Amino acid sequence: MPSYSEQLPHLDANCFKGVHASLLFPPKASTHAPRILMLYGSLRERSYSKLLTLEAARLLEALGADVKVFDPLNLPQPDAAPDTHPKVQELRHLAAWSEGMVWCSPERHGAMTGILKSQIDWIPLSVGAVRPTQGKTLAVMEVSGGSQSFNAVNQMRILGRWMRMLTIPNQSSVAKAFLEFEENGRMKPSAYYDRVVDVMEELVKFTLLTRDVAPYLVDRYSERKESTEQLSKRVNHKN
Repeated sequence: MPSYSEQLPHLDANCFKGVHASLLFPPKASTHAPRILMLYGSLRERSYSKLLTLEAARLLEALGADVKVFDPLNLPQPDAAPDTHPKVQELRHLAAWSEGMVWCSPERHGAMTGILKSQIDWIPLSVGAVRPTQGKTLAVMEVSGGSQSFNAVNQMRILGRWMRMLTIPNQSSVAKAFLEFEENGRMKPSAYYDRVVDVMEELVKFTLLTRDVAPYLVDRYSERKESTEQLSKRVNHKN
């Protein structure tokens, strides 16, 4: 039987590693609480995306997670300030610290809000050789003032893929959000609340399952090949 190098002449054998099941099961699993960063997309005094985020944060803490909620107030628009701005640095530090994220946005004019998008835009795809979001888990949620919709969560899924994140299958969309919260800000019991519980449980499970092997899960042949070619060019240039 011919070798794969004969069958696949365009394959770079030096960069093709195959898949090794043993690398998906680390010999020693991390024991610290899963670290979750939560972003919401509204600055209103009574923001339902914030209230939903805080409700989800309580659930995550009950599930054993270490949770940080970023306040977008005073975060400048992308490119309107240097990345040394304190709020930008705070956001980037939390993104690097996290092992998973929750993004929650109102649906406004059929889309996620610019407030949430600005937060995501301030998180770089790469910092030197480090990709701050690659391989991290993501859960998406939205609130709307009218009937149930999925425009915002669908957009956030696209962004999660662009940021090379592992977006979990489940999601939450809360319709007529103004009816779903008590005056004290707590969410009322409902099928919407139960779905939020489902989503947070799933996020913690996926984070625990993937965090130790995330670098291997997102290790790509094309990037290994590119890195090899770049190294060769640098060495040859020096010579």
